[in-house]
Amino acid sequence: MVENNIDKEFVTIIKIGGNIIDNPAELASFLADFAALEGKTILVHGGGKSATKLAQSMGLAPQMIEGRRITDAPMLEVVVGVYAGQINKEIVARLQANGLNAMGFSGADGNLILSDKRNHATIDYGFVGDVKKVNTNLLASLLDNGITPVFCAITHDGKGQLLNTNADTIASELAIALSAIYDVTLIYCFEKPGVLFDAEDDNSVIEAIHPDLYSKLKAEQAIHSGMIPKLDNCFNSLSKGVQQIRIGHHRMLQNKRATYTTITL
Repeated sequence: MVENNIDKEFVTIIKIGGNIIDNPAELASFLADFAALEGKTILVHGGGKSATKLAQSMGLAPQMIEGRRITDAPMLEVVVGVYAGQINKEIVARLQANGLNAMGFSGADGNLILSDKRNHATIDYGFVGDVKKVNTNLLASLLDNGITPVFCAITHDGKGQLLNTNADTIASELAIALSAIYDVTLIYCFEKPGVLFDAEDDNSVIEAIHPDLYSKLKAEQAIHSGMIPKLDNCFNSLSKGVQQIRIGHHRMLQNKRATYTTITL
């Protein structure tokens, strides 16, 4: 493993959202683009829409607060089954079909991501985890042996309890941990060409977002819901050593002319 800053290898960490996962054609296109990337790669996936549909079919009422899911015991069973089971293994199988040696993980596997159960002063999030520690040595060993890890949005507390954990946060924490030994680029791919001034206008991409602009857009409610934890994680990652962060459609992975949003400090 390379420890010298000058000789750091590159790692690209990409998180995909539920809208890509729920669209078979988009997912197939993304996975082909992802498999064609050069260098070491990690994929982190959500799957919230699929979990919501299954929960509703079972008579459960999903609850979200600022883009984060409230996870009681019945909902935890749903998200573990959907995220760590069906979605994760389908993605791994399709990446193998694209010639990429992928392996699926939750945070519990190999103790790769340890979390604390969230303790909030006023909101009971249920079985929701906040990342505490990444097993950087094992993760680097996987990468150095030609494995592409595929993480779902499930971690554990080290005491036998699985925890639903925001996938944007997982991608961010993996990027921060690996930035000590690699040059890390973190990319959030979703169905839009970037963060938009107007959510209804795909041509209104904000090319660069810095903290002052972010604060202004939040105050104007131009940015809300799931985009808030995503951008919070972006700024946290940059402040802790991640080299580059981009948000946009997966076409930017293979099309240099594609638009996207860059996050800056």
